[in-house]
Amino acid sequence: MSEPTFGITFTRRDDEPRPVIASDMSVIGIVGTAPDAVADDFPINEPVEVRTNNADQLTALGATGTLPDALRGISDQLGDFQVAARTVVVRVEEGVDDDATTTNLLGSEGGRTGIYALLDAGPELGVIPRLITVPGFTHQHAPSEANPIAAALPGLCSKLLAHAIVEAPGTTDQAAQDWRETMNSERLIPVDLWSRVNVDGSTVTKPGAPRLAGIAARRDYEKRGVPSHSWANQPIQGILGFARSVDFSLTDGATSGQVLLSNNIGIGARGELGVESAISSSGFVFIGTDNASDDPIWQFYNVTRMRDYIHLGLLRTLRIYLGRYNINGQTIQAVVNTMNFWMRDLKSDQHIIDYRVGFEVDKNSPENLRLGKFRVYFEAEEAPVLRRLDIDSMRYRPAFEFLLEDLIARVNDMTL
Repeated sequence: MSEPTFGITFTRRDDEPRPVIASDMSVIGIVGTAPDAVADDFPINEPVEVRTNNADQLTALGATGTLPDALRGISDQLGDFQVAARTVVVRVEEGVDDDATTTNLLGSEGGRTGIYALLDAGPELGVIPRLITVPGFTHQHAPSEANPIAAALPGLCSKLLAHAIVEAPGTTDQAAQDWRETMNSERLIPVDLWSRVNVDGSTVTKPGAPRLAGIAARRDYEKRGVPSHSWANQPIQGILGFARSVDFSLTDGATSGQVLLSNNIGIGARGELGVESAISSSGFVFIGTDNASDDPIWQFYNVTRMRDYIHLGLLRTLRIYLGRYNINGQTIQAVVNTMNFWMRDLKSDQHIIDYRVGFEVDKNSPENLRLGKFRVYFEAEEAPVLRRLDIDSMRYRPAFEFLLEDLIARVNDMTL
């Protein structure tokens, strides 16, 4: 349409910094069994979005297998005003034994079965799980070999930018440490958290990993969806206790709980009234800050989850510039400003300590600019979790000097 000779035109400008669109890091992916489930509602090897307060879906899932307990355990951990957790459930066939079930849970990437069915959650459901659990089947392993599901989860998590909570055998400290030696990935969060729960009047042992996933969802909710805080020193609700008692003391590094923690294995501990070195005076508490990485810089799971959150937010936001804008100073400045404003907000809310965003001339060249490419950078320091407090306890000699001065003053007053 031609411009008017005598009139008014409007041109919408769209070259300013854009608000960052954050990703939901609290969606929980659960892969497990439910033999009694209604097949039409929960097809085998198909991702299904489930809200933990959806009574119809919970009824359709049935009461047996690992999935119903996992959803109950997650729901038990939700906080005030938190109505439900958002989950993606993948149901597999229960095998004739644990080995057969493990094979079904593992599935195949090419066939999008088992754990790899979670890869279809984004295209089919429009939601991607960022916390993954395969309850009850990440601990079995042969001597000096990794659990096959735990071994496959890092690759899957890298594709989803997710973290997986994996659970130790839950028998002895040595068994947990032997199991821990078989993994090295910042995308795995190892725990020893098997829990005792009441099911129809009977006390049974159930996996603690889904319950920890529920705590994670609660903590993210408390921080307005930002995964910058750890889940440590948080109560675990809905359990009768832990399957095994792990000795723990805040002041004694030789206790079995402290040894497990030193090997990056999160634990559960019971509160003890009148015991100051206990983690709590009552209830059942999770203690754990680490993933299974050997790199101390990236060993806190709240740090690695927060970096995923930053990357995903920038990915979802900056993609709008691709193909719609030409490279010029204004475009580069808009990209830098978009990144800078979001980092500023994260810092002001104390999710990161500090940051820097910029465009380095020496990292860009006319040749790359001609090809439609330029490079910017950001530096950010996620907040580390407070894991240990060291207190120097000393005598204070000047107190006697003050005492002597006070005594002399009192004596002088009496002799007047």
